[in-house]
Amino acid sequence: MPARHSWEIPLLVIVVIITVIAYLFALLLLLTGNAGQLTLILVFAPLVVYLIRGMTYATQRVNGVKMSPTQFPEGYRMVVEAAARFGMKKVPDAYVVLGNGQINAFASGHGFRRFVVVYSDLFEIGGAARNPDALAFIIGHEVGHIAAGHVSYWRQLGMFAGSYVPILGTSLIRAQEYTADNHGFCNRPHGAPQAMQTLAGGKYLNNLVGFDEMADRAAQEKGFFIWIVNAMASHPVLTWRMWALRDRSRHGKMFLRPSAPPQPPVTMPPYGGYLPPAGYGTPPPGYGSTPGYHEYRGPN
Repeated sequence: MPARHSWEIPLLVIVVIITVIAYLFALLLLLTGNAGQLTLILVFAPLVVYLIRGMTYATQRVNGVKMSPTQFPEGYRMVVEAAARFGMKKVPDAYVVLGNGQINAFASGHGFRRFVVVYSDLFEIGGAARNPDALAFIIGHEVGHIAAGHVSYWRQLGMFAGSYVPILGTSLIRAQEYTADNHGFCNRPHGAPQAMQTLAGGKYLNNLVGFDEMADRAAQEKGFFIWIVNAMASHPVLTWRMWALRDRSRHGKMFLRPSAPPQPPVTMPPYGGYLPPAGYGTPPPGYGSTPGYHEYRGPN
C-alpha cells in the first residue's frame, strides 16, 4: 500500500477550501469596516504562521543540542539514514532538547530549512538511545512528516482556519500521523512495537506492555465515546495505531474501529509492506558528509 494515508489528500482539500473561504470572508469584513479580533488574525495569518515558525526554529537553534557526528551521533546517523531512505536531497537539521520525563519528538520548518526535534529522555545511556529501534522508528516518523510535505509553510497556511473545524481538522492531522507512521515503519519495522510500547507505558515500563494484546483491543473496545475520543484526537488512539502498525495490508482506521480478526504474522516485504516512492533507499551523491549536513539549506 502507498505510504500516504488514503484519507490525507481528500481531507486536506476540504480543509484548504474552508480556509480560503474564511480568508476571503475576513478580507471582506476588513474592507467593509466590520473587522473584529478574529478577522484580523485571519487577515494577518501569513505573518502569524511565519512568525510562529521562525520562533520555533530559533528556539531550537539557541537552546537545543544539534545532533552531529560528535553530539548524539547515534541519532544523527538515524536522521541521515532516514532522509536517504525517503529519497530526500537534503538532510534536515536535528536537535535534542530537555525532555524532563516527556517522551516526544516533532518536525517543523522555517523558510527553506527543515528540522527534527527529539526529547532527551529517548537518550539516557551516555548519549546512546535507551531503545535504538524505537528511536529509529520515531525519527523515521518525524523525517517522514518532512518527506510528505506536512511542515511546508504553504500547507500550514492553507490549513490555518480549516484545521480548527471540530472533527474535520483533527481527522486531517490523524491522517498525517498515519502517513508518518508508515514512514517510520519503512525506516525501522522492528522499532514500531517498541515505540508504541514506550508511548503506552513510558521508558521504564515499556517492556511490560503487550503490543499484540493492546492492538487486539482496537477491535474489542467499542461505543459512542470511543468514537468521540478518536474523532477529536490529533493522533490516532494508541490501540488503533498499534493495530495499523501490525496489519500492513491496509491503512489505519480513521473513523470506524477495526473489525477484522487479528492478522496472523506474515513475512514483511521490503520497506515493511508498502511500496515506497521512487528513489527510496538510494542515497544522493555525497550523502552523509558532515559539511553538507551543516550547510543544509533545503528546498520547501
